Formats: sequence, structure tokens, C-alpha cells
Amino acid sequence: MRKSRLIYMGAAALAIALAALTLSPGGQAAEPVDTADLQALATGDMRKLTWSDGAEVPAITFQTEDGTEVTLADYAGTPVVLNFWATWCAPCRVEMPHLAQLQDDLGDTATVLTVATGRNDSAAMDRFFQEIGVTNLPKARDPDQSMARSLGVLGLPATLLIDPEGREVARLLGEADWSSDSARAIVTALADG
Repeated sequence: MRKSRLIYMGAAALAIALAALTLSPGGQAAEPVDTADLQALATGDMRKLTWSDGAEVPAITFQTEDGTEVTLADYAGTPVVLNFWATWCAPCRVEMPHLAQLQDDLGDTATVLTVATGRNDSAAMDRFFQEIGVTNLPKARDPDQSMARSLGVLGLPATLLIDPEGREVARLLGEADWSSDSARAIVTALADG
């Protein structure tokens, strides 16, 4: 009798803990973003976005510039514009200044997270950023491509829009003008929930 009561109490505690994990800070269940509203904002290059079902992004680690291992959960609470690139990628060279402008325009409203995937040594990454005049974006790394693979990234550049709860909302494969009014409106709408 006592053993079954302990099992019941443990199961109840686990259920409460799991329910708490799915609730937003205000105590309400966090609803997936209504992509129809976001799609209405998509013009120009943003029409190339492929809208997702709101699946939670896996907790795969990547490295910050100083080598610290982090996951996307470390960026929870604000939208993330997650860009995969490489030093050898010509379209990435064109796109990166647009991403830098988007980060400047958004300030703390969202994070533009640039992750070099594959073999990109630090010196080559520094040279890449210096040559294109970008100083405000992170030089994160996914050296073994495990993050890119787990997210189904098959080509570069690839950019994923992640909502504040860590769910993929959309992705765009190829170069795009992320400094456009449309891109800014979409990411701002993600921040406003």
C-alpha cells in the first residue's frame, strides 16, 4: 500500500513538472505562432520562406566564439534568426551584411545568430567578417555539422526563424535580403507574439 502511494505521488509530481515545462511565463500554454499572419508580411525575398509546423528545435550544442558549448535554449525568450554559413560560401558573403543590418535594426528585440558549419577555422572566419565589414554578428561554430544535420540543413546559406519558445517557424535556403522591411516586420511580429 505504501509503495503504491509513493509511486502515485511520484507520478503526480512528474506530471506537474511536465505541465510546468509547457507553460509560458504567464502561466498560459504557449501557442504555436500563427504563420498565416507572418505569411501576410512576406514580400520580396521573404516570399521564399518555407513555413514550418512549429516543431521544437532539438537541443544540439554548438560553440560560441570563445569555444563555450551552448544550445538554442540559451536564447529562449526572444526570436532567433539562425543563419548557417561557411567561409567558402559566396552567397553567404553577399547575405551576411543584410543580417548585420537586421541585427542593428532589431536591437534586443531578437537575436541574429550566425553559425559557421563545417571546417571553418577562426582566422578564416575573422578574415571573412573583416572583408565584408561586419562587426556586430557572432562567430559561432558547428565544426562537425551536427547542429546543421540535426536541423536538416542541406545547403548554404540557410536561415531558420525560431520563435521565443524555441520552435521553428520558417526557413529560407539561399541568399536573401534580411535587411528588408518585410524581414524586419516578420521577426518583429515573432517577438510581439
